[in-house]
Amino acid sequence: MQKQKREIALQTKREILKEYVYVLIGAAIVAITFNVFLLPNRVASGGVSGISTILDAVIGWEPAYVQWAFNIPLFIAGVVFLGKQFGAKTLVGTIFLPFVVFLTKDFGAWTNDPLLASLFGGIGVGLGLGVVFRGKASTGGTDLAAQIINKYTGLSLGTCVAIIDGLIVLTAAMVFDIERGLYALLALFVTSKTIDLVQVGLGRTKMTMIITEKQVEVREGILNKIDRGVTKLTAYGGYTDSERPILMCVVDQSEFTKLKQLVKSIDPTAFIIVTDASEVLGEGFNRA
Repeated sequence: MQKQKREIALQTKREILKEYVYVLIGAAIVAITFNVFLLPNRVASGGVSGISTILDAVIGWEPAYVQWAFNIPLFIAGVVFLGKQFGAKTLVGTIFLPFVVFLTKDFGAWTNDPLLASLFGGIGVGLGLGVVFRGKASTGGTDLAAQIINKYTGLSLGTCVAIIDGLIVLTAAMVFDIERGLYALLALFVTSKTIDLVQVGLGRTKMTMIITEKQVEVREGILNKIDRGVTKLTAYGGYTDSERPILMCVVDQSEFTKLKQLVKSIDPTAFIIVTDASEVLGEGFNRA
């Protein structure tokens, strides 16, 4: 029993260490991306980094100092107003990201094309934030402000984030020009899509709902010929009010054509509903 407890404790420590590594690597990616793509091309794509880009251009303030000046008070405000739910990892991300921004400030621009900077900057920031999120943390900043506004105004969190980032992008458009504002919007869009890609992965699966009069044969065919599990749901027809079993099955995209052909060969009149399943956890798919 003691040995088992020690093994569990060791595994927990390793998991925590891995999460901290995720936070540090992700924050470093965001910081370097900021210095080599976004800052030199004046792409203020929301967040505290966008604010620091604007203040660097207008006043000449060091971006790393500006980010610390915003991040640390926002973290404290988050703890005060939202509780101690953020933890040490978020504090590490909040402090470490501006530190890497300071260390890499002399890296220089990797491109002077604002379109390329917006695209690759958005990818880099999204990649870094996605890695940080995998570490079950965040880099703080305006996301904490959005959560505070959400709690005390009733506005949805997405709306709060959109308002804050929108104001930053609008300010950038007024300080620089409308074209830079549009580049910032593009970078924001690419960032959100890249975060989703990092969180969910490249794999795409299909969830199928099959309504058929030959549900026994279809179920056996899926189990034996495709080697996928099937869940039988009970439903009732809206017109007849009679019981109509539904077979639910999740398959890889490469298996979907085979599944469709199998069902149609057994029951040409079968009704099949297909939807994308972005992430599937469990036996035969990803592990949590």
